[in-house]
Amino acid sequence: MGTVTLGVSIAVPEPSGSFLQKRREGFGDPHAHGIPTHVTLLPPTEVDASALPVIEQHLAEVAALGRPFRMRLSGTGTFRPLSPVVYVNVVEGSSSCAWLQKRIRDGSGPVARELQFPYHPHVTIAHGIAEEAMDRAYAELADFEAAWTVTGFALYEQGDDAVWRLEREYPFGAPVESAVPTQSSAAFPPAPSR
Repeated sequence: MGTVTLGVSIAVPEPSGSFLQKRREGFGDPHAHGIPTHVTLLPPTEVDASALPVIEQHLAEVAALGRPFRMRLSGTGTFRPLSPVVYVNVVEGSSSCAWLQKRIRDGSGPVARELQFPYHPHVTIAHGIAEEAMDRAYAELADFEAAWTVTGFALYEQGDDAVWRLEREYPFGAPVESAVPTQSSAAFPPAPSR
């Protein structure tokens, strides 16, 4: 069956999701078209494809314990020089994101893993591009603001074309068996590959 690369995230809703994705493309990030705008809960993780049913069950159980919370984005930040990333700040909802990601990555679960850096919820707007372009991203989105109520999270799978596609949504507080399967009908469908 082989392996698949999965990620779990909270999507940034429209119109902010598409706006930030287009800005990320405009700053010269060559991977932006294949990455829906999001706050990461589980970074890209390679798993055995046969483990998907167990992983999906685990995510449904985590989501069943979750409750809607307010998310607010405001201004920009950077992980430079440790990591070549500029991001939009999560200024409200951080503790809820931290709670979720910890349970998703729990050591007793099917996607247990350590992180390279301490967890810091954010929305990436530039990654691994020229320093001047990263400086532009940092300055030009410094006044960006968005807010919404988060009602769940989603499982994504990275295709061979490097595009991340929505596989399943997990609404908070729903009975475990009601996770919603999708057919790549993401709230923000990936832009076509170039």
